[in-house]
Amino acid sequence: MKRLFLLEDDLSLINGLSFAIKKQGYEIDVARTMVEADDLWTERRYDLAILDVSLPDGSGFEFCRKLRRTSKIPIMFLTAADEETDIIMGLDIGGDDYITKPFKLAVFLSRINALLRRSENFNTAVTQLHSNDININLLKSEVYKQGRQLDLTASEYKLLCLFLENPDQILSPEQILGKLWDCDESYIDNNSLTVYIRRLRTKIEDNPGEPKRIITVRGMGYKWNTAD
Repeated sequence: MKRLFLLEDDLSLINGLSFAIKKQGYEIDVARTMVEADDLWTERRYDLAILDVSLPDGSGFEFCRKLRRTSKIPIMFLTAADEETDIIMGLDIGGDDYITKPFKLAVFLSRINALLRRSENFNTAVTQLHSNDININLLKSEVYKQGRQLDLTASEYKLLCLFLENPDQILSPEQILGKLWDCDESYIDNNSLTVYIRRLRTKIEDNPGEPKRIITVRGMGYKWNTAD
């Protein structure tokens, strides 16, 4: 049985979400503060974490950073903070989804199920990706270029994995956004994707101004080019 971890300080929301999650057949443990979360996290193994951003003694962003040092489980942010900068930062530090309050319970549960399915697919997939001079160790989430480890954000890492999983295939912006992020398109839109593409190019291309790997196909999208 899947076990979920919820970090949330609103008692009425905790009660409603706990009831709905248990009806889905999952178990759930709840922490209301960062201190409780630290204690609870060390006691069990979890399949997904749901983190509020604003807490009495800290931030869900802070706790996410702690989790990402040792865990690759899916992380969803659940919060009233709906600024684009907050959402992008949450994804960059390792979040997989971001849903803002108020929200529809059916949408919330659907996103949980999607994250869990995606995690299962990842765990049964290959453990290495390789193309040209780029190597990715999926088990450790490490990326190397010509043997040198690259420092990528969580979003840049996901984007690079998607390209290497689909070499020489044109991926539309909609396909990329749909596979990587389940957030509201008004926040993670084509403009934000352009920023991620540009940042990733600066880290993996020999000449980011004249990219040879991540190619823009005008009017269609992007592709990972394997030809030299």
